[in-house]
Amino acid sequence: MTQDQDYYEILEVSREATPEEIKKAYRRKARTMHPDVATEPDAAERFKEVAQAYETLSDPQKRQMYDMGARPGMGGMGGMGGFSGAGGQTFDFSDLFGSMFGGGNGGGGRGPRPRVRRGQDALVRTELRLVEAAFGVTKPVKIDTAVLCPRCNGQGGEGDSEPETCRTCRGHGEVTSVQRSFIGDIRTTQACPACDGYGTIIPEKCTECSGAGRIRSTRTINVKIPGGVTTGNRIHLESQGEVGHGGGPAGDLYVELVVAPHEVFKREGDDLEVVAKLPMTAAALGTEVPVATLDSEREDCDPEDATVMVTVPPGTQSGTRIVVDGYGVPKLRGSGRGKLGVTLLVQTPTKLDDGQKEALRMLAEMRDENHPEMAVQKHHRGVFGRLKDAFTN
Repeated sequence: MTQDQDYYEILEVSREATPEEIKKAYRRKARTMHPDVATEPDAAERFKEVAQAYETLSDPQKRQMYDMGARPGMGGMGGMGGFSGAGGQTFDFSDLFGSMFGGGNGGGGRGPRPRVRRGQDALVRTELRLVEAAFGVTKPVKIDTAVLCPRCNGQGGEGDSEPETCRTCRGHGEVTSVQRSFIGDIRTTQACPACDGYGTIIPEKCTECSGAGRIRSTRTINVKIPGGVTTGNRIHLESQGEVGHGGGPAGDLYVELVVAPHEVFKREGDDLEVVAKLPMTAAALGTEVPVATLDSEREDCDPEDATVMVTVPPGTQSGTRIVVDGYGVPKLRGSGRGKLGVTLLVQTPTKLDDGQKEALRMLAEMRDENHPEMAVQKHHRGVFGRLKDAFTN
C-alpha cells in the first residue's frame, strides 16, 4: 500500500464516520474481497489494504494520529509506559523491555494488536515417480491447513455479533499496573487479559471457529510440476497456505518434491544410466540392440521414442558404456535433455547342449584357448563400479 492512499476512501466512509460505521464498512468489504471468495488476481493485496485501513481507523488513538498526518512506518502510534522517580521525572523503559523480551501485543509496538492477521506459510511433501519428475505432471496434493470459517466468513461472530470495545482496557489492548519501590513507582504494561490484547471482545463468538475466523480442514489442490525437477525442489504457491487469524489473508504454500528410486534407470543430474544385458556371441560379433527409454513410461509416448537403437561394436567387453545423446532428463532451466548412458553386461551361457559345447571347443582350439593362462590386470574403477551397480540393482 502506498502512503498516498486514503484509508477512508479504501473503506468508502467519510472522515466523520462513527466506529460502528467503520466496522460495518470493513465487514462489507471483507465479505466480498477475501482471497477465498474473490476471484480477481489482486484480491489478496486489496484485502490487505482493507485490513490495514480497518486496523488503523478502528483504534481511536491510531485514527487520531492518522488524521494528524501520521502514516505506517512513521511511528507515533502507541501509548507510553515507564516509572516516576522520587523527583517526579518520568523515564520510559517500554521500548527497552520490548526489544529485549518482545511486546505483549505481538506486534513490537504498543496498542491493540490487529484481530485480522496474515496466515503462516505451509510446507507439504509429495512423492513423484521418475517419469513424472523428468517430464512434468499435474499432481493432486492433499494439504491440512487453516481455512476461512464458512459459518462466519472470517468475522468471528455468531450472526450479526460484531467486536465491541473491551471494558477492561478501553480498547487499548493493554493494561498498566503500578508497583511502589524505593526508587519510586514502577509502571509495567502487558496485554489485556480480558481481550488478549485485541482491544475488542466478540460478545457472541461463532460456534464453528470460536471467534478465530478460521478452522482446520483437509483439501486437495492440483499442483503443476515442471519437467526436470529433482528431490529437494520446491513449488511455491501464493496464498495457498494457512488462512490468518480473523480470516486474514492466507500465507503461501511450499510443495517439496521427493523423487522415488526407479527399478531400471538411475538418475545422475540430467543424465540417465541403465544396464543392458548382452549375449556373449553378440558382444563378440557386434550387433545393434534396442534399449528401452524413460519416454516409454509416458502415456503420450511416441512409439518411435519408446526405444533407441544402440550399436555394439565387435569384441565389446562387459562394463563398456555407450552414450546416447538426447534421451536423458529434460533440463529444468534451459532447453535440451541430458544423455542416456548404457552399460553393457556380457552374459556367459550357463546351459549348453552337446552341440553347443562342441562348437565352443572347436572355437577354443581355433583360437588356441584350450589352456588359457590367467592374466591379472589393474582394474579400472569406473568399469567395476558400473558392474557392481548392475548386480546390486
